[in-house]
Amino acid sequence: IPPGAAMVYMNLKSITQPVGILRILAVIFTCISFSLAASVTPDSSPYWGWCIFTWVFCCFFTLLILILEFTTISTKVPFAWEDFTGAFAILSSVMCLFAAIMYPTFFACNTCYRQIGASVVSWVCIAVYVAEVVLTRLRPTGQDSGFLSTPPGIMKMLESFFACLIFLSLENDHYSGHQYATGLNWCIAVYSLCFILAITIILLTLGNITAYVPFPFDKVVIVCNVLAAVMYLTAMVMWPLYSFHNNKRPATCGRLCPWDKLVLITVMTIFNSIVYVLDSIYSILLVFFLRN
Repeated sequence: IPPGAAMVYMNLKSITQPVGILRILAVIFTCISFSLAASVTPDSSPYWGWCIFTWVFCCFFTLLILILEFTTISTKVPFAWEDFTGAFAILSSVMCLFAAIMYPTFFACNTCYRQIGASVVSWVCIAVYVAEVVLTRLRPTGQDSGFLSTPPGIMKMLESFFACLIFLSLENDHYSGHQYATGLNWCIAVYSLCFILAITIILLTLGNITAYVPFPFDKVVIVCNVLAAVMYLTAMVMWPLYSFHNNKRPATCGRLCPWDKLVLITVMTIFNSIVYVLDSIYSILLVFFLRN
């Protein structure tokens, strides 16, 4: 082997230790959920596609993590590996949680056994990913915690995730030609701008580009968080106020109709408003009071 050459070998410990076993179980269970859901006639709803995407995404990347750790390629990646895997487990827990709630709500029935099975297995996936989060938090690695697995990073991921669910639920009829189109368009602008800000902060931090920003980056983040929190609070009031004004649920509305999507957008807006407020408070405390 030439001097300085990178050595890659098979690390059996990565798949025999508790975290590795949990990841193997996660691959199996997410694959089962996807297979059960995919074996049923596909639905045109974006929520069906989101649930399928969730299980495929979690299965693929968990398998990829297993392969990279088994081949020790994970030690050669140019970013904090423990930070990435910890953040992925947290994100997968949240994604599987929403899939486990959303899928049976819209696509299961008393005799839909495969849909029920996919939903039940998705709850098992949540338990597996949560167990992985607990074990990785308790396991001493000697590595400094990166951005994604810290409270600000977790909140940024949640903000982006909730925004994706909002975009998934939006339909042109919700705001185009509406008597309160201006107010609803403002809400959509809030969702879009705050999503862009959250993704930008994540990318700048992960890419270690924050040192090149000509302003104190932590102060910029505080401004962005406070601005986003205020904007989301306005959307939290305006979206349900305008969307449901003289707009009761139609009698002809089935299990899933545009009116139900308005409710989901409202709920996600409330969730994201809470996260942005907590993110703002935490970033202020961290910069001005907790940091030495």
